[in-house]
Amino acid sequence: MKNTFNIIITGLMFLTFTGCDDNEFLDVQPSKETTEQALSSPTAATELVNAIYNKFLEFNQSSFSWIGVSSITSDDANKGSDPGDTGTDKNLLDELTFTSTSISFNEVWESNYQGIARANQALNYLPNLDIEEGLRTRLIGESKFLRAEFYFRLVRMFGGVPLIEGVPNIQNQDDINAANTRVSKEGIYAFITSDLNDAIAGLPVSYTGIDLGRATKGAALTLLAKVNMYQGNWQEVLSLTNEVMGLGYSLTPEYEDIWREIGENNSESIFEIQARGETPNKGVQGYFVVQGARGAGGWGWGFNTPTEDLTNFYEEGDERRDATIIFRGETLFDGFLVAETVFNPRYNQKAYVSRTTETFNGGDWETNKNVRILRYAEVLLMNAEAAINVGGDAKTPLNLVRNRAGLESLETVTLMDVWRERRAELAFEHDRYFDLVRQGRAGVVLRAHGKNFVDGKHELFPIPQAQIDLSKGQLMQNPGY
Repeated sequence: MKNTFNIIITGLMFLTFTGCDDNEFLDVQPSKETTEQALSSPTAATELVNAIYNKFLEFNQSSFSWIGVSSITSDDANKGSDPGDTGTDKNLLDELTFTSTSISFNEVWESNYQGIARANQALNYLPNLDIEEGLRTRLIGESKFLRAEFYFRLVRMFGGVPLIEGVPNIQNQDDINAANTRVSKEGIYAFITSDLNDAIAGLPVSYTGIDLGRATKGAALTLLAKVNMYQGNWQEVLSLTNEVMGLGYSLTPEYEDIWREIGENNSESIFEIQARGETPNKGVQGYFVVQGARGAGGWGWGFNTPTEDLTNFYEEGDERRDATIIFRGETLFDGFLVAETVFNPRYNQKAYVSRTTETFNGGDWETNKNVRILRYAEVLLMNAEAAINVGGDAKTPLNLVRNRAGLESLETVTLMDVWRERRAELAFEHDRYFDLVRQGRAGVVLRAHGKNFVDGKHELFPIPQAQIDLSKGQLMQNPGY
């Protein structure tokens, strides 16, 4: 069911959050005393944090550039669309021939730092607001969880990045230098871990009513497990996922239902970007349209199309194949016929929104679909991978995922079995490229699929040249670019 918590930035936030320039994190803030007075009500304090959530709805955060960087780069997806439509640089992302001037990298860099700026603003004010202590603790926990998610995206893409811990003073040279100096990957991960440990201590296990969909303790534990997985801290991953598995989550009985409106915020959901489709719309900008079928009878731009390799990857009888991929000429669950005249043979079904059987008011651009970020199936797969690495039961969690997909249990489970299940289960959920890198096999896999992966270079993406220029050369480029 849909959540109803308010994700619109109100007029009260205007002075703090309207800046969207390249150096938003250095914006001068209004008088702190005046702002604290204005924010000292439960509603205003909550809306301060809602402004952070709101960032995930924006086009430069969750749509075209993020889709390009996290999905089109992988072996799960092609650029798609019309061959003559490059999507500015999506053809380069597909081929792995991008450079530091490719626009998508600058967009995702700017967007995540804009989100960090909102979180830092909230964390600057919340400790001193005259509000109930339990609410304050929860809102601080939510802010730190969201900030951790922004930094996690950045560190996986770029490695070490500038660490902006608070609201910088543009008159302070040390603050300016910090904004233009990369902290090591290990330092960023340590900061993320600190934020998530604080969030775990301050967040509730669940919400009801208008707060459904806000960050929970389970979300913070799951993200921390994922952060540790990317660092190879397998004992921590095992411990954290065991804790999440004790919180009452369960798999959605039918895999295909996860991606429909009826599956939003259900027992498998751990964290989703919340979209609202009723009037007025407040959805994820462009997510549906960017990935919708293109051509006569289509409904979108046609980008991020499933590869033939992914199509053939699924085992016979795996229900995830048809729940993940829209095929040209297919009749979808709502009775809509995908015309034979659309440009591409396959499209991403996880991004599809029914305009007849789900909440829809004609606003294609602001996608009514919640975007799933963390869910219980991934917890089970992380638990299985950790068990293989440090000892334990990998069969039970892995087979729960397989059985839900209509597949038989495995009697023995190898690391490759877990990696195969991750691909089948999590396709188009923005992890595949990063998974291949952390598994140490990105070059072998991606070159086999015609992508120009260069070992020692493409494990990280380039620091945007625009940001290096803004820093007057203080930001250092990644190797190979």
